[in-house]
Amino acid sequence: IADENTAVTTCPYCNNPTVISAQFKVKQPKYVLPFQVTKEQAETRLQEFYQKKPFLPHAFSNRNHIQEVKGVYVPFWLYSGTLAADCTYHCTRTRQFSQGDYMVTETDHFKAVRRGDVSFQRVPADASSKMPDTYMDALEPFDYRKLENFSSAYMPGYLADSYDIDSRESQKRTDERMIHSTLALLNSTVAGYVSVIPERQDVYRKEGTAEYVFLPVWLLSTQFEGKNYLFAVNGQSGKTVGDLPADTGKFIRTIVILTLISFAIVALILYFLIARGGTI
Repeated sequence: IADENTAVTTCPYCNNPTVISAQFKVKQPKYVLPFQVTKEQAETRLQEFYQKKPFLPHAFSNRNHIQEVKGVYVPFWLYSGTLAADCTYHCTRTRQFSQGDYMVTETDHFKAVRRGDVSFQRVPADASSKMPDTYMDALEPFDYRKLENFSSAYMPGYLADSYDIDSRESQKRTDERMIHSTLALLNSTVAGYVSVIPERQDVYRKEGTAEYVFLPVWLLSTQFEGKNYLFAVNGQSGKTVGDLPADTGKFIRTIVILTLISFAIVALILYFLIARGGTI
């Protein structure tokens, strides 16, 4: 059972892994990052993820049973490149001093200029429309020093899809991230002023390359009160992300209790002030 982008799947009858080799003839990744987190460890990480969530319903964590756990090699584009930036800022410094009967505010105006190149290495963007971008972004970082040359020998036992978002389309997301980081870096260097107003911020990509890779992700799903919940675990580091249900009743009770405690503390303070003859 597969679609046009399925690269590795399992037989629904015997559960044996099946590598669709034809996919790799036209869309073969350059690198693969092997799984370092086992299925059991991924389930443990999910249980740890539940902890210290004060408004998580008890029934969810106590009775929860994971319905499906899938190890997936998710297709990613890794972008490397250099951005050129040319920015100007209108900056001010002020000082106040007294002059006779007047308080004088003196304002100095400055023009700050920042120019330079910023290089980026392997900025990721998932290349599968099936994967929620927010989850894949939140799973970062991956240690790309552990990348291996692609081999189908890494595939059995896991699922994988080839990319269905090409490098040009994915690059729009990574360009936005790199531009945002570049501007944040340059803005941080304009310091020592009372106000800093950007007047011009020109950033463009001078050069760049894209590498097609497979990155490891555990996907875990469960149901609670008729709703599906999906969690993702970084198959290298174990970092876990996902949405959790909230116990509205517990949240309201907590707010009420905190409010009553606050009123009680204020009442005690007022009581002691009045008892000691203080004024309010």
